[in-house]
Amino acid sequence: MRSTLFDAANHERQTNERWALQSSKMLRCALGPQSPEIISSAGAMVAYQGQMDFAYQGSGGGMKLLKKMATGEGGNMMRTRGQGEIFFARSNNEIFLLQLEGDALTLNTRNMLAFDSSIQWDIRSVGGAGIMAGGLFNLFLQGHGMVAVTSDGPPLLLDCSQQPTFVDPQAAVCWSANLQPQIKNDFKMGSLIGRGSGESFQLGFHGPGFVVVQPSEGPVVAASA
Repeated sequence: MRSTLFDAANHERQTNERWALQSSKMLRCALGPQSPEIISSAGAMVAYQGQMDFAYQGSGGGMKLLKKMATGEGGNMMRTRGQGEIFFARSNNEIFLLQLEGDALTLNTRNMLAFDSSIQWDIRSVGGAGIMAGGLFNLFLQGHGMVAVTSDGPPLLLDCSQQPTFVDPQAAVCWSANLQPQIKNDFKMGSLIGRGSGESFQLGFHGPGFVVVQPSEGPVVAASA
């Protein structure tokens, strides 16, 4: 049988690294008896080799449980352990790896692909809005381990230290954990254009740090009739 499908570029890339990009859109993670479990977005697994055990990631109780019930954030996570290799991808998105070395990162939950279970996580509100006030919520990660994030297209890294930076909440991928974004409302009755998310309000960042922006607001959700 002959086909460009069998070209070497499409073969699995053998490596001793635990986390390795097979391409810009496919991630391979190795699991073993001594390695930490992997927490991933539910549905992100596209293949695996060996023996794997999948379970829904628990909330951890307390405030995490309350936040998950009120926001739905963190509710679609999976915990994986086993022996072999597991492959992750999401909707042909670009994948990027970040190594946390005791530092922290705030991440848009829908851009989270996977991270080491050794990393501590929590659900945090944006702009000071409480749970019952319907505020925006994201994932806060801190500790030691690897994090895989996705971007719907080539991302843009913006420096927020020089001037105020405003980002559509659906286009924000992740940002420096020390930044405390505030909600800025630019909505004017009758002037809403297009999907309206970025046109109505943005996340405002200002201070030493960065924000990563994807060139997309994500998939369009069809309005019900």
